[in-house]
Amino acid sequence: MFKEIKNKYLRYFSIFIYFVIIFFCALQINFLWLFGYSPSYTDIKKPSQRIGSELYTADGKLIGRYFKENRTPVNFNEISKSVVNALIATEDVRFYKHMGIDVQALGRAVVGLGKEGGASTITQQLAKNLYRTRYNKSSGLTKNIPLVRTLVSKLKEWMTAMKLESNYSKDDIITMYLNTVSFGNNTYGIKTASRIYFNKEASQLNVPQSALLVGMLKATTSYNPIKNPEKSLERRNVVLSQMNKYNYLSKEELTTYKNAPIGIEQGNDEESSENDSYLRAAVDKYLEKWCEDNNYNLYEDGLKIYTTIDSKLQKYAEEAVKDQMRILQRRFYSVWGNEDPWEDSERKKVDYPERAKKNLPIYALLQKKFPNQPDSIDAYFNKKKKMKIFSYKGDRDTLFSTMDSIRYYGKILNTGMMTLEPKSGKIKVWVGGIDHKFFKYDHVNQAKRQAGSTFKPFAYLAALESGMSPCDKFTDKPVRISYQDKGQTKYWEPKNADWSVSYQEMSLRWAMAKSVNTITAQVTEKVGWDNVVKWAHECGIDSHLESVPSVSLGPNDVSVYEMVKAYGTFLNEGNKTEPILVEKIKDQNDNLIEEFTAKTKRALSEEIAWLMLYMFRGGMEEPGGTSQALWSWDLFKKNNQIGGKTGTSSDYVDAWYMGITKDLVTGIWVGCDERTAHFKNGEQGEGSRTALPIFAKFMEKVYNDPNSGYTYGPFPKAKVEITRTYNCPTPRPRIDTVEADTTLLDTIDTDIPVFEPHEPIKTEPTKVDEKKVSETPVQKQEPAATAPLTRKEERELKRKQRKEQKEKEKTGGNN
Repeated sequence: MFKEIKNKYLRYFSIFIYFVIIFFCALQINFLWLFGYSPSYTDIKKPSQRIGSELYTADGKLIGRYFKENRTPVNFNEISKSVVNALIATEDVRFYKHMGIDVQALGRAVVGLGKEGGASTITQQLAKNLYRTRYNKSSGLTKNIPLVRTLVSKLKEWMTAMKLESNYSKDDIITMYLNTVSFGNNTYGIKTASRIYFNKEASQLNVPQSALLVGMLKATTSYNPIKNPEKSLERRNVVLSQMNKYNYLSKEELTTYKNAPIGIEQGNDEESSENDSYLRAAVDKYLEKWCEDNNYNLYEDGLKIYTTIDSKLQKYAEEAVKDQMRILQRRFYSVWGNEDPWEDSERKKVDYPERAKKNLPIYALLQKKFPNQPDSIDAYFNKKKKMKIFSYKGDRDTLFSTMDSIRYYGKILNTGMMTLEPKSGKIKVWVGGIDHKFFKYDHVNQAKRQAGSTFKPFAYLAALESGMSPCDKFTDKPVRISYQDKGQTKYWEPKNADWSVSYQEMSLRWAMAKSVNTITAQVTEKVGWDNVVKWAHECGIDSHLESVPSVSLGPNDVSVYEMVKAYGTFLNEGNKTEPILVEKIKDQNDNLIEEFTAKTKRALSEEIAWLMLYMFRGGMEEPGGTSQALWSWDLFKKNNQIGGKTGTSSDYVDAWYMGITKDLVTGIWVGCDERTAHFKNGEQGEGSRTALPIFAKFMEKVYNDPNSGYTYGPFPKAKVEITRTYNCPTPRPRIDTVEADTTLLDTIDTDIPVFEPHEPIKTEPTKVDEKKVSETPVQKQEPAATAPLTRKEERELKRKQRKEQKEKEKTGGNN
């Protein structure tokens, strides 16, 4: 048909135009999958926002969403005119003259090979942002050819920009652009940016503020005014110069605005923060690698993520945490009154507020602005302003200075709690803190604190692995352990609670139950502290552990997550399980994309694991066991058994409780984020009086709910032959000398109910059969005299008997 055109130049030009049209048609329809997705006119008329993903509990309750478009869209008349002017002057000066492609800028870019700036218009940038024309999923087979890939992407942007121009007004395009663009710090849209950086609405932005935000668009990290204020200021002034160049500002205005301070006033985007939670953030981190490996975007691909979290258990845990932490906070305030709680290990006051002030990024900027003028800096930090603060009665509006805020939050106790079902590896409860809105730091897997006596079981595990049995005995006596430190011989002398010793022989089970420091130290010395570290790592502690003589008393920092994982190895018959937080992922149409199962690895023999559970039960069954405060709650029906370990670090800074039932392992940490803030003594701040009640209240709610799926019951019986002597009744001593639970001061003071051992001594290797074992004769020795009950013990016994009687009446005599 081109032969009919007589003029050869016109004919060649027509052929060229024809093939250009064919090429663009092929580009639009993605011919042979060469070019990838291009938005259709339907897509243009109904631009779909990126679809966020939804987060569900295991039982199908929606608990959160992930989305980048967490912004609140604005209309054109809600945007300050100075923002629009700054954007046009900087990004696309001929915006109101072209139809999506700036031919003049394009020619300049081609001739100058891009050295004099690019030619991308605002409309093209909107096309790229809105339809992700350069995203892998929008690319076809040509994406593997570098130059062709770039050319195809650019051509698709041109086509999309022209479609946008033909369907929307210029003001609409500007509005869509400012609603979709990123301003860093997970801040999307001009309205959110104005709130985050200047604590005002988009319509209230002045010229310097508008220029600063528009300047960020070139590189949101490099020109972030919070992280890089100096570069941000330089970039703002460049934008102001562009506004002057294109007559949006006079020279006088330019001079005035260039000298204006950066003026950042950080605010909160409450609309977007409501969706946040510790669990949501934890799942985001958990799926980070999976998304990268499988080319998914959690915030844009519309996934349905089903976690392993049980909504009922999560609710009970959050209720228990809130109830107990409110009590502990009142106790903390009562203990210190108007006195500052920040002290070092020698009980000397520490100026925490001053240190915290100097660690703030703004402090360095103020030092540059006010050199040798400390009064000016102090005036800034002491200036009162409106702010919303955390309280247990609900968020409270107040007038606080920065220093007031530092002092206030430096006295707040926080917590971390996690519950694991070791058999399946599923995490059932995740409580990262008291309030995610005010305390973003997750105390389950981000925070690492001294484990205190909750680390002692790894010493006793090392003892069992070395061939000892729960019945092997050590004497509570003064201990002096020598060790080498940088070629020098040094000595460590651990002390008990009251800095005295009883010279009493104790079985390993009793010593672990009472958390006796001197015996734990002897065990550690005998098995070697390197072996304690080794077995802690084998069970699931991933953090670096300093191998020192005191390692068993928990001086190393570990996370709640690690401790729960490690304790789960004992309940899971010696199999170390990597906990999973996500069970499955589906697409928008409920098609299964991925299922997750926990990975397991044999860490301990079944015999050792069962013996360790038996040791943990000692906390309830042995005289003076540190878990016996649990008797105060309704937890012991139907032969229920609970094992556990309290822990408190030096100076009562960190308090722990690790609780084990027949199905679950729960770990709880309580303390202030600022380590110099702590209780004054064990009566106020040890693990049995802070963290243990959270576990007790939580499990009481779980047991009292017949639909929770978790019931009372004894620990599993051993499935293998137990070859160690494990059941040795402990005489009840008249005097209990070890009554705290800290790195230096260990175990607790609590009422001790009378407790008869479940099983007699086992001395011969045999298959475990508790009925048979109960008939085995006890070792030939005179029975130890039992101390008379104290009045407290008598009251406790009567209270327990009354409870049992009431229970029998409720169930018709069958408990």
